[in-house]
Amino acid sequence: MRRYLLKRLLLLPVTLFVILALNFGLAQLAPGGPVEAALSKPGLPPGAGLYRGGAGLDNTERAKLAAQFGFDKPPLTRFLSMLRGDLTFHLGTSLSTGVPVARLIRERLPVSLALGLYSTLLAYLVAIPLGLFKALRAGSRFDTASTLIILALYAVPGFLLAVLLLILFAGGGVWPLFPLRGLATPGAASWPWPERLGDYAWHLVLPTLALTAGGLAALTLLTRNAVLAEMEKLYMLAARAKGLSERQALLRHALPNALLVIAATLPGAFTAILFSPALMVEIVFSLPGLGQLGYQALLQRDDPVIFGTLYVYMLVGLAARLMGDVLLAWLDPRLDFSARR
Repeated sequence: MRRYLLKRLLLLPVTLFVILALNFGLAQLAPGGPVEAALSKPGLPPGAGLYRGGAGLDNTERAKLAAQFGFDKPPLTRFLSMLRGDLTFHLGTSLSTGVPVARLIRERLPVSLALGLYSTLLAYLVAIPLGLFKALRAGSRFDTASTLIILALYAVPGFLLAVLLLILFAGGGVWPLFPLRGLATPGAASWPWPERLGDYAWHLVLPTLALTAGGLAALTLLTRNAVLAEMEKLYMLAARAKGLSERQALLRHALPNALLVIAATLPGAFTAILFSPALMVEIVFSLPGLGQLGYQALLQRDDPVIFGTLYVYMLVGLAARLMGDVLLAWLDPRLDFSARR
């Protein structure tokens, strides 16, 4: 196991380098850029010269603007400079706001992590009992009907479910039970901390529900199928032969073994929820998360913010994958990832 972990740790920098290099190369091939984005605005950043409307800028002024943004250097030089900054978490400065990228990420990352953690926790709390009950009633009408419902939930995109929840339950909707947007009620900063905490949690209810649907469906079916697979093994036959009922054999023997696989998927489920639908959910509910930060940076062609958020996402994703393997090996010491036949 130690040898396997060492290999995985050594592969992390290589994987990060390849992902960043591919994305940096694609960004260079894409039309436009930060300079063009700045030229398309009504005004130019301070020090960039005078804006001449439809006449555009002459080559001298354009060169000054490119130098201000650091685009007077070759792409390879800029890429190596970006890698040096990533190693020390000096991710540069936003081209559109002038704020350090590391500061922007520190401000936005807790929101995205909170959404991912709460959604993953809710999915596991609902999916494991539901999947277990479906395994006990395998083939019944309840099993069939619940499978159809959770597959329908899985098919609905997260942002579409977020819009539906917004229309039904947000302020101004059919049943205005929850806040419409943001993370705090205006004036909540002066409230006592228990009330502020409750207000924060109340604002996260609808976004968390919107993010949970897809992960809940997949995890429920995984739990059901894992339990059914364990129930067909020989040790379950021996448990029944000892006089245990089907429910006792399942709870004492099948469920603990099935939970090994389910627990090992926890980091992967977290990253799947964090990466896929979180961006659109943050936009729908106006949440200042990392996904919305990256989206705004793409619209403005703010390269330091784009690559900074990508770097953080990749670190979180790769660390979660590694944690999944470590968790599985810790739960089941019989596993040996380093074994080779």
